[in-house]
Amino acid sequence: MKNEVKNWKEKLHEVIYEADTPAGKLFDVVLLIAILVSILLVMLESVESIDNKYHDLLNISEWIITFLFTIEYFARIISIKKPSKYIFSFYGIVDFLSTVPKYLSLFLVGSHSLVALRAFRLLRIFRILKVSRYIGESNQLIKSLNASKAKVGVFLYFVLIICIILGAVMYFVEGAENGFTSIPRSIYWSIVTLTTVGYGDIAPQTAIGQFIASITVIIGYAIIAIPTGIVSSEIVKTKISLNTQACPNCGTEGHEDNAIYCNHCGSKLHI
Repeated sequence: MKNEVKNWKEKLHEVIYEADTPAGKLFDVVLLIAILVSILLVMLESVESIDNKYHDLLNISEWIITFLFTIEYFARIISIKKPSKYIFSFYGIVDFLSTVPKYLSLFLVGSHSLVALRAFRLLRIFRILKVSRYIGESNQLIKSLNASKAKVGVFLYFVLIICIILGAVMYFVEGAENGFTSIPRSIYWSIVTLTTVGYGDIAPQTAIGQFIASITVIIGYAIIAIPTGIVSSEIVKTKISLNTQACPNCGTEGHEDNAIYCNHCGSKLHI
């Protein structure tokens, strides 16, 4: 009996967490479609004219999809040896947040709770984060961002210093009479200008100030390209792996193609 349960859990784990079998691929495709449909339902529900006309249809469809996601959530917990690893993981929290709002609507009833109910309904948009789980290229992007975080962090620190210096200079050059009433407000101007957004709520009036603003915009154009270059270089370095093996014990993914054991907990993988 124990062996039958073990085999059943292993098969369920292979279908849910891995995509190298026909059943696993079908599961991912169906779930991906359900996610996209659920996001579309949330968008349509926010359009008052559509919601008034098709409210019942949208509500029933949302309940069907919520029920599907509930089954998926508990199936993921059951099929892994350490459920807490999944429950408190990033995707586990996303799955929970994208499923629970519909159930909360059963308890939040009455006109006094409509505002809170709409806020909880917005949490369903978290389902869009579930999409990345089924797109292999997203893993490469995440790895590249993680590898370049130190360089990007140093770059942002450098940009912050530039903004503070420019803000202090503009506060000294323009002064309160031209809208630069404090250094923090002047720093706000430097950030807006450096990022080439330019709201126009504060603008330099003196010739020196306008010259500094021009230089700031030019620097901004150069700065915007730097993070893209840093991440792009890491993407080129990152090795693309088609391995979909997920550890049945801790749920860790991203193993090497020839891996037999989990690189996190050492448990044997499904081969």
